[in-house]
Amino acid sequence: MKISIVAAGKIKEKYLRDGIAEFTKRLKPFTQIEFLEINEEKMKDNPSPAEKAAVLKAEGERLLKKVPAGSYLIVLDVVGKSISSEELSQKIDTLTLNGHSHITFLIGGAFGLSQEIRDRADERISFSRMTFTHQMIRLLLIEQIYRAFKISRGEKYHW
Repeated sequence: MKISIVAAGKIKEKYLRDGIAEFTKRLKPFTQIEFLEINEEKMKDNPSPAEKAAVLKAEGERLLKKVPAGSYLIVLDVVGKSISSEELSQKIDTLTLNGHSHITFLIGGAFGLSQEIRDRADERISFSRMTFTHQMIRLLLIEQIYRAFKISRGEKYHW
């Protein structure tokens, strides 16, 4: 099993980098994980709808180029389906049993996702109806992936 996380932007805050590094280390016995990043697109203040769409499209095209061929693409999307930790664990197990040896999670940039990304997704999930920074969601995602593997193995995953 290989998991890729494709995301816009670099992680700037040390506490987020440290948390991501910790869960990446914890995941080593369970899966191979890689991070594929692009630079975020710039957007001027108060863009027109057409300007915003153009920026999202350009960023989306660059993100999609990073998605490994043949991987199952799960896009983190505020309007995606809400799932529990147990359901994410079951999803990963089911994909593995059905022959998907590579799963890619995609996190858009600060301005959201292009329609092209939504259309390309094999599945879209939402972590919450609340808004999180796209950098913070990377830490939440990798923790949930770790939790999913612990659940799958019947190990204690919360106290």
